[in-house]
Amino acid sequence: MGIKIHGAAFSTCTQRIAVALREKQVPFELVVVDFANGGHKSPEHVKMQPFGQVPVLEDDGFFLYESRAIVRYISRKYAGQGTELCPTDLKGAALVEQAASVESSNFDAYASPLVFETVFKKMYGQTTDDARVAELRQKLEAKLDVYDTILAKQPYLAGNNLSFADLFHLPYGSMLATGGHGDVITSRPHVKAWFEKLQARPSWKETVAAAQHK
Repeated sequence: MGIKIHGAAFSTCTQRIAVALREKQVPFELVVVDFANGGHKSPEHVKMQPFGQVPVLEDDGFFLYESRAIVRYISRKYAGQGTELCPTDLKGAALVEQAASVESSNFDAYASPLVFETVFKKMYGQTTDDARVAELRQKLEAKLDVYDTILAKQPYLAGNNLSFADLFHLPYGSMLATGGHGDVITSRPHVKAWFEKLQARPSWKETVAAAQHK
């Protein structure tokens, strides 16, 4: 049996896994979860993911949820093929984990709710909280100022090589532009250069194309 991902091509967290699988050159099957009809809350899905969320990895009877944990699993299982997403030496791996913690605490914590306010709320006919948007943007800009300092010294967040910590930024980072806030990235030269390199990778282009056809 091959890798199956229970999720949706348009789901940001599913995309986080899909881009990693493509970097590792691992074929996978997307098992589409029907959000519109509450498929993510169905008893069958909740057996795999008790919080009723996506995505879920299925690998020959092994089930794993939480997108970042899944990417780490993929990176280790397929360490010998495709792009190396985390080095095996202790210090190199520690730097990648440091960068991954930075993404979670200093990027996703602000980018994700900002995208929710400016993109997803509009999709579902809800009202955007402008004060919340302003607050989130201000905090995200302060964090990206630090990113710009880091990336002035090295091409990727963990050093000279791409890692899964960089890839983690792609789904929500790309959707900032959809919500009208792409300039938080493009106005910072080193962040802009780094993010454009990530978006230009074939793995991400394939992931975006798959989302547009689902």
